[in-house]
Amino acid sequence: MNFRLSEDQETIRETILGICSNFDDEYWLNRDKKGGFPDDFYKAFAKDGWLGICIPENYGGSGLGITEACVMMQAIAESGAGMSGASAVHINIFGLNPVVVFANDEQRKRMLPPIAKGEAKACFGVTEPNTGLNTTQLKTRAVRKGDKYVVDGQKVWISTAQVADKILLLARTTPLDEVNNPADGLSLFYTDLDRGGRTSVREIEKMGRKPVDSNELFFDGLEVPVEDRIGQEGKGFRYILHGLNPERALLGAESVGLGMAALNRASTYAKERIVFNRPIGMNQGIQHPLAKNWMELEAARLMVMQAAWQYDNDLPCGAASNAAKYLGAEACREACQTAMMTHGGFGYAKEYHVERFVRESFVPWIAPVSPNMILCYIAEKVLGLPKSY
Repeated sequence: MNFRLSEDQETIRETILGICSNFDDEYWLNRDKKGGFPDDFYKAFAKDGWLGICIPENYGGSGLGITEACVMMQAIAESGAGMSGASAVHINIFGLNPVVVFANDEQRKRMLPPIAKGEAKACFGVTEPNTGLNTTQLKTRAVRKGDKYVVDGQKVWISTAQVADKILLLARTTPLDEVNNPADGLSLFYTDLDRGGRTSVREIEKMGRKPVDSNELFFDGLEVPVEDRIGQEGKGFRYILHGLNPERALLGAESVGLGMAALNRASTYAKERIVFNRPIGMNQGIQHPLAKNWMELEAARLMVMQAAWQYDNDLPCGAASNAAKYLGAEACREACQTAMMTHGGFGYAKEYHVERFVRESFVPWIAPVSPNMILCYIAEKVLGLPKSY
């Protein structure tokens, strides 16, 4: 059993860190203050072909696995880009997985190369205000009229919708009261995001990750060509599920990266900060929490790699993927808060960056699935306990 990264994976990590080194602390501090999608950062990854890391080679990607993608995403967050940098490219890694797996060849040739080349940006339209994680109860409707569907409804917490050209949209095509199974009757579309026309996009002001926008979307008669439907009508919920496990593994990797970024800054500061004529890092009250953070982050990283390995080898990975997301987010949040406390009052100052990390650590902790729902999943699916909701 070999736990080392392969030579190729080590090369990926070093290459990604090299790209990120061109976007320093000052860059992300300015982005955090002013907002605005980090286009130059995005284009740097597009230029070297990294946006399509998991897209098959014959559609313009690299054809690598979720394992390599996790290595990449941890490195991005760990560089100091945090969740702002990771979220800027996140959907390229997992979001179009249903297109890769379930679209026909014509659709793949049309939809995937622009994403892999960075010529198009996409957003992920599933979550709604009144359904939360109860996805089968989605209210957004797509009604077929001839060779198109007409979409009406609302989505919320949709990242990058201010800049996206495309949307991967889940909508109900058969009313809930007309299906035997609530998971039926939902269809998946990958189509143009008609921003400012039949789709209204309103940005949500939020606590962290300012460079990557979050939004409410309102559809009022959005027309979607039938050829933009992925797979069979009514089977979209099952298609979406295929992308959830790799997303959880990737979120776990990003969490580990953000936690490591905070831990590295705290350790450096603890060695350099002199109080009472000695570095504060000599004090066990400083050392022990940081050591605990490292152990928790490393444990989470191993779970991430296990989940990614299982997915890449077509093995059941639901438990490991959920655990990776949970452990990564918990370890990240603890490491970021410890880093702030290690810096003392300076941890509250933006110029030391750890307060930004603290704010961003809530992103993977809350989304895309809450820690409590993951605990419910493990209790039911792994331990065999009765369903609690």
